[in-house]
Amino acid sequence: MVALKAAQIDAFMARPKAAPPIVLVFGPDSGLVRERAEKLILASVDDPKDPFSLARLEGDDLAANPTHLVEEANTIPLFGGRRAVWVRGGSRNFVAAVEALSAATSPDCRVVIEAGDLKRGAPLRSFCEKAPNIAALPCYVDAEKELTRIIDDEMQTSGLTITADARSLLTSLIGGDRLASRSEVRKLALYAHGQGRIEIDDVMAVVADASLLALDALIDAAFAGRTGDVEFQFAKASMAGTTPSSIIAAMQRHLIVLHKSRIAIEQGQPVSSVVQSLFLHFRRAPRVEAALKTWSAARLERLMGQFADAALEARKQPDLAEPLAHRALLAVAANARRRE
Repeated sequence: MVALKAAQIDAFMARPKAAPPIVLVFGPDSGLVRERAEKLILASVDDPKDPFSLARLEGDDLAANPTHLVEEANTIPLFGGRRAVWVRGGSRNFVAAVEALSAATSPDCRVVIEAGDLKRGAPLRSFCEKAPNIAALPCYVDAEKELTRIIDDEMQTSGLTITADARSLLTSLIGGDRLASRSEVRKLALYAHGQGRIEIDDVMAVVADASLLALDALIDAAFAGRTGDVEFQFAKASMAGTTPSSIIAAMQRHLIVLHKSRIAIEQGQPVSSVVQSLFLHFRRAPRVEAALKTWSAARLERLMGQFADAALEARKQPDLAEPLAHRALLAVAANARRRE
């Protein structure tokens, strides 16, 4: 069975009891990997707390003892009933254990393998995608459609509604990890319990860190050369209580990330793969990608020196910290379109 496409996974997860005897769940969204693995396990045993019904194995242990997986999968439950084996991958290659299991599966046992972000060509992923009795479920970071569905499902469960503006803001703040996203939405629903409808102020109060939001927008505006937006976002960050030193420090951290990423690009790595490795929210990723295409490593290195100087001056002259930070950001915006 080949790897399932994104459009097929929802239908697959809706009928987990009909899944093949072995399922590999993998991908960069560790929260989504865990959520799907747990759902498959819950559909495969009557009581996941019963050690006779559910065996938990570590992939690193199976690497040293490949036959143990076949033995566990073919063990008959002491008190009857359904049985499952939950394997959690580690750093060692245990594909030999899966190969042996694929040749000797048990009709009464489901084996769920929870793995990390397996790249195309990784031995475990390659074998599972080709094996006829194994399903491979990739778990990628949720896009806006999936995030909206998570929000609406949790709102319905909690008996709440959410305004369009609040939903839009909430969608921009979550993502990257399914369990973390769901946790944030549930926290918001608990906060709004009894009030019926969630407004944008509720999202700002519970989920959003206003100062961090302003900093992301401010930094991205500077690297895009939008001086007007820099003025607006700088004022917004100041109103949110963000100190000039925090703004400079955030810019320095971002410069380090951009510089390292740009070096990788100049050494031949595709821009898209470098941006993907940063695990940015899907709304911010295009802005960072544009900055990486515009700014060379040499220019970014010079900026790092300029902001180091600005940080030092801000500490020496705290009364001038705000104009120093403001001027440094405007200088970035003014030079954003230069090609050197």
